[in-house]
Amino acid sequence: MRAIRVGICVLAAFAVLAFGTVEIWSESILEGGAAALFLWWAILVFLRRDIEIRWNRIFWPVLAFLGIVSVQLAFGVTAYPFLTRVALLKVVACALLFFLSVQSFRTRHDLRFVAWFLMSFGFVVAVLGIAQNYTSHEVLYWFRPLTEGGSPFGPYVDRDHFAGFMELVVPVGMSLIVLRGVPREQMMFTGILTLLPILALVLTGSRGGIVSLVFEVGLLAALMRVRKARFQGAAVAAILLTALAALMWLGAGKVLDRMKESSADLSADRRVTMLKGAWHIFLDHPLAGTGLGTLVAVYPKYEAFYDGRIVDHVHDDYAEALAETGVAGGLCGLAFLVLLFRDARRRLLTEGQSPFSQAVHTAGTVACAGLLVHSLVDFNLHIPANGLVFLLQAAVVLSPAFHRRQAGLNHLTRVQEFRH
Repeated sequence: MRAIRVGICVLAAFAVLAFGTVEIWSESILEGGAAALFLWWAILVFLRRDIEIRWNRIFWPVLAFLGIVSVQLAFGVTAYPFLTRVALLKVVACALLFFLSVQSFRTRHDLRFVAWFLMSFGFVVAVLGIAQNYTSHEVLYWFRPLTEGGSPFGPYVDRDHFAGFMELVVPVGMSLIVLRGVPREQMMFTGILTLLPILALVLTGSRGGIVSLVFEVGLLAALMRVRKARFQGAAVAAILLTALAALMWLGAGKVLDRMKESSADLSADRRVTMLKGAWHIFLDHPLAGTGLGTLVAVYPKYEAFYDGRIVDHVHDDYAEALAETGVAGGLCGLAFLVLLFRDARRRLLTEGQSPFSQAVHTAGTVACAGLLVHSLVDFNLHIPANGLVFLLQAAVVLSPAFHRRQAGLNHLTRVQEFRH
């Protein structure tokens, strides 16, 4: 299973670095990679009888959603079958990787591997974003011009989606520090891996990203209060203040300018008109929607404010999901979130957990909640890279809770293993 775990992380890293996987070539590689990993897992299960297939109730709404989209295609309940097929392939790829993540990340060692992967990779992407921010303009990787426009940051065409990725990785380091999930000698290193992503997120000037980051910090504090654990506010404050000082040194004015530019590019009135358009699409197709991935083709009919731009997303994941999949798809999404956070609550309230187990489950919960808040004003879940990392964090939430190690029990276990 080690190859499966490594493969999932490699595909997640590729998805982020390949411009968020929003182009046909990168989508094809992601879909092919997911299929290959699933096939390899099936072969391992067939050859090794000791591998247990771990089923979770959360898979039912995922399967139901895939079934709804399949019905849209089979019975012509879609405005544009080709777009629905393309969208379905991306969803199937992410669903397969989510299933494999739940199967693969089971032990304490597995969770430690994914936690350090998310922190380290997030740090690398943050460094890339900051360096590119000060050395290039409107160019990805210093050589790829944006012919169709955009506001690039790091490997992402849109800085709001870069901020969304940072929201998914920052809680890992914060939770490990707050809950002391790493040894004392690793605290400083963990702080550095957390500081740079926070700084990169703020430098994007993404209003939704900054609000979501504040929400994540508040939620982390609230969860500590519920657990009646001591909230290490000094540690979090030190990280945030250091990030603020670095921001002032690098130039806070540029961040404010970017926030103003974002407001000019997509005003509040424009957002309202897009939401109204999506709502009218939903009212005209309330049961099954217009077909997954078809909003770009259907929306012009409902356009109330024409500015010459193509609307492929309405900057609200929930409104877009209702427009494309109707009540049926919306109920599947709601069921998924209810089951996810119900399991998250169960993990967080489990008594006797080790600090590391508490930290990774808290981090996964906070990360998922933070991106869901951002989804109210953006479409991060429609970016395959961010959707995949979101599902990876969800798999961490669903992983088993591990209890504190007892010295005497560990010694007895080692003696028994030696005798055998």
